[in-house]
Amino acid sequence: MQTGSGSREGLAVPGALFIALGLILGGWVLGSEIKETRLSDRYVTVKGLVEMTVKSDLAIWPLKYKEAGDDLASLYAKTEMYKQAILKFLEEQNIQSSEIELGMVRVVDTQANEYGSGNRAPRRYIVEQQITVHTSRVDQIAAASQKTMESLQKGIVLGSEPNVGQGLTYKFTGLNSIKPDMITEATKNARAAADRFASDSGSKVGTIRQANQGIFSITDAGQGTEPGEPGEPSWNSTGSTVMKTVRVVTSVQYYLEK
Repeated sequence: MQTGSGSREGLAVPGALFIALGLILGGWVLGSEIKETRLSDRYVTVKGLVEMTVKSDLAIWPLKYKEAGDDLASLYAKTEMYKQAILKFLEEQNIQSSEIELGMVRVVDTQANEYGSGNRAPRRYIVEQQITVHTSRVDQIAAASQKTMESLQKGIVLGSEPNVGQGLTYKFTGLNSIKPDMITEATKNARAAADRFASDSGSKVGTIRQANQGIFSITDAGQGTEPGEPGEPSWNSTGSTVMKTVRVVTSVQYYLEK
């Protein structure tokens, strides 16, 4: 009987050792997890800003004209004269026919929906058309637009017709060609900001916790932007100036290590 009792005690000792080892191992694992959790809470969010001035590569120049009257035949003849005057001017500026788009002639009958109303328009019909120039030769269009304004002021070519107007705009469409380099530079700027912060706080920068490449915006050069998050994406932004400012702000979170 004593021999059996001693055997049971001998078996109980290894079992206790296993339990003790399990508790020690579990405590070590839990301590490591708590340490990792605390370290994961230590991070910094920094931003990297990059701006680049670029030149527009597309000009869009709409020339719209209209005339009102009571006789459609004479109206068509007059608007045809306006069209030929504009086309002649564009030809003199060496604008290619492939760069010119003729819009449809639009006719509005101002009395069509009056239903006996006493407020009648002074002219029954309004005839209008738009000629639009699309070209990558932005410098040539910029120069031509200045001549048009001079002509308007002097009453030459289009200036005798008060309803003729224009709204020249420029676009930059080459964003994809500069995006990679701008993102790289913005990320470098963000890392430099993180290094400065870590140095001041007695830490060092670890791995990236989270990153956002940011949103690109394109605005007229000289328009001015405030630091911070950009607005909605504007991949082919239009504006009134040939030179544009491309801007991106990246946001990166870095872990901080002791």
